[in-house]
Amino acid sequence: MEAYAVVETGGKQYRVVNGSVLDIERIEDEAGQTIPLDRVLALSDGNALTVGAPLVEGASVTAEVVEHRRAPKVVSFKKKRRKGYKKKIGHRQELTRIKIVNVTGTSAAAAESTEQAEV
Repeated sequence: MEAYAVVETGGKQYRVVNGSVLDIERIEDEAGQTIPLDRVLALSDGNALTVGAPLVEGASVTAEVVEHRRAPKVVSFKKKRRKGYKKKIGHRQELTRIKIVNVTGTSAAAAESTEQAEV
């Protein structure tokens, strides 16, 4: 099993592994910059899972900004029959595509098992 982390950004939670690409809420960093994702909620080294309360201490995820883009348009149409009421609203969400470069940190369960093995 591979190491993964659960991070929070833009009010949403994402499960990330090294090399994964995902779209998040728009951030102000330029394309090509590396950014830290410090809000790590859970971290797994492939064997043991550490869940933060609320964050995992010493864990961080580094990502690279690939591009800024916009999501497809979502159309909301409201109508009340026989009343002459129609309302059409469109929305396009601003997104940033990032690529996960590095997931770092040690899970507490793995650290405890190595400490017990040393004793």
